[in-house]
Amino acid sequence: MALAMLALLSALAGGVVRLGWSLPVASSLAVFHGPLMVAGFLGTVIGLERAVALGRWWVYGAPIASGLGVAALIGNMPAGAWLMAFASATTVVAGAEVVRRQPTTFTVVMGLGALSWLGGQIAWLAGQPIHRVVLWWVGFLVLTIVGERLELTRFVRLGRAARATFVVAVAALLCGLAVTFVQPNTGGVVIGVALISLALWLAAFDIARRTARGSGLTRFIAVALLAGYAWLAVAGVLAVRGAGVAGPLYDATVHALFVGFVFSMIFGHAPIIFPAVVAVPVRYRPAFYAHLALLHASLVLRVVGDLTWWLPGRRWGGMLNAVAIMVFFANTAYSALRPPTR
Repeated sequence: MALAMLALLSALAGGVVRLGWSLPVASSLAVFHGPLMVAGFLGTVIGLERAVALGRWWVYGAPIASGLGVAALIGNMPAGAWLMAFASATTVVAGAEVVRRQPTTFTVVMGLGALSWLGGQIAWLAGQPIHRVVLWWVGFLVLTIVGERLELTRFVRLGRAARATFVVAVAALLCGLAVTFVQPNTGGVVIGVALISLALWLAAFDIARRTARGSGLTRFIAVALLAGYAWLAVAGVLAVRGAGVAGPLYDATVHALFVGFVFSMIFGHAPIIFPAVVAVPVRYRPAFYAHLALLHASLVLRVVGDLTWWLPGRRWGGMLNAVAIMVFFANTAYSALRPPTR
């Protein structure tokens, strides 16, 4: 977890520098902003969660390797990419073990997410440009998250048509990733359509639709999830428009997904996942809505700035994205460390 936090702080600092803010940090943080955030922070956290769930010592090789890869990237050493590739390969083997134990649709989808991470790491080692590698990282996180959400739909009793629609959307995402090898632009459009389809499916069938009418932590989680699904759809629409390889539209697409969708999922699941991983209870407080609201409001500012070529909006939106994530950790730490009330 310490290495994951190092990755997150380094990625946030590098992202702020890439936006034009001046910080006294190493240039490698800006260069490796994406790998530090996805393979470093998210890969380590997901790998650690899998290791705790499986309870097998060798699975810890994944978060250890990706965590050490973070230190290597910060030091601008080529071993970082290799260590993260090893982490992704170990996660694939762990996913296969999960499927062997429980052969269901959601475990297979999560296993395909791990394969997508490995595909991205191989593409990176092969010298592919980072904007193509990012597409595979999109597959990694989207498939991992939607697989976890599909697991919870057992409480909803999905019909055959709903399950078939989900499988088709996942298959479209995988086809889009495959097409990027020969037609990157076409593959990006197919991926965008798949993201829109998955967002609509989740909005229609996820249990969050029902739990949003609850109260306390249950409602907070549902609000975070539904907001994330909205950003997943936005990312899909922007991808269909053709995000390209650089520039404001690409920035808006990537951050709509990684900040709007992924971090909204993290904010929502943190009160459950953190206690399971580090054995420290996190007590819900209404103040959790502060970091959630700041995340989405600042992302709206950033995306509007990107789409209208309004540089101050983009820069301040990105800075406030980082602030929202820091407020999230401060809020979570306070809730975990404060003494329980009667």
